[in-house]
Amino acid sequence: MTSHPNLSTARERARVPEDLTRLFVERANAGDAAGIAELYEPDAVMAYPPGGRTVGRDAIRALWERVLTHAPRFEPEEPLPTLVSGDIALTSTAPRDGAGARAQVVRRQPDGTWLRLLDQPEFTATD
Repeated sequence: MTSHPNLSTARERARVPEDLTRLFVERANAGDAAGIAELYEPDAVMAYPPGGRTVGRDAIRALWERVLTHAPRFEPEEPLPTLVSGDIALTSTAPRDGAGARAQVVRRQPDGTWLRLLDQPEFTATD
């Protein structure tokens, strides 16, 4: 096994843009906030909480640490066709919860893997 000094653990990396959604669901259901954060670029922006923004990998990790304390269960969602232009791609899913489309802008990294740059999760508020 090759050592990756930049990774705290040997987590699977996204080889194609569509891998990011699957990896997110797997890590969220495992309660792995640090693993979720690794799916984002260091300066990524997530449109969450509703009406707000979470900026940067560290803030995204902290947000998911809080969210995952409630042990939410995430279900895989069918990806819509991915749009790719060079090293940038737009991924999206049609959410099962009726929240509208979830969309992410992702970027190919120098090693060929993909990370999220912008994330519009479109969560539905629950009362």
